[in-house]
Amino acid sequence: MTATGQGATAARPIRAVLFDLDGTLADTAPDLIAAVNRLLDEEGRAPLPGEALRPLVSKGGRALLARAFADLDEDAREPLLPRFLSAYAEALSVHTRPFDGVESLLAAIESRGWPWGIVTNKPEGLAVGVVNGLGWTQRSQALVGGDTLAVRKPAPEPLWLAAQRMGVSPSQCLYVGDDARDIEAARAAGMASAAALWGYREGHEDPSDWGADVAFVDADALRAWLSAVDAASGP
Repeated sequence: MTATGQGATAARPIRAVLFDLDGTLADTAPDLIAAVNRLLDEEGRAPLPGEALRPLVSKGGRALLARAFADLDEDAREPLLPRFLSAYAEALSVHTRPFDGVESLLAAIESRGWPWGIVTNKPEGLAVGVVNGLGWTQRSQALVGGDTLAVRKPAPEPLWLAAQRMGVSPSQCLYVGDDARDIEAARAAGMASAAALWGYREGHEDPSDWGADVAFVDADALRAWLSAVDAASGP
């Protein structure tokens, strides 16, 4: 599946694009997995293979710790979260890279004069570090983290804030993400939504259940679709 629901955004001229970060723009899994395994080592436990953790990356630190420390209950795992975040903060751009096609996608968006930005549930300070490491700090027109506001996705407020910072109406934005809550947030914010099928998800998750307006197997397919949408909308 390259794209579905191609007519869904016809009544919504796109003039800006917002993205989730982990699993959408950047493959952050290697550095997050390394932080989990560092914590396991500190606790005298064996490391976990990457394939055991990678599908959970978009679910956040608590989900990763729930898999790594499955024998502990939620209350017992909670003190591990600050240690995990600290370990990750020390090495968050070692192996993190843009997904294939993302750089060309961002360049194509910029060539149209459209702003683009990031709305993530990752703590803002960590997100800033990742974005800086990727060289995107001066290019992204908005960065809203999971602790920027009192609420985070799937609440719409972070998306509204990002649109405000970019100077565009939510109705002019496309939001791209690799998790069901990304699509839910876009819908609540009044934005068109795109499912990034190249991201992180568990085997039982079916993106066709998310209700996204469009879905793409890779960033190149999204870039081609945006070009077609722009051409169809006229000057």
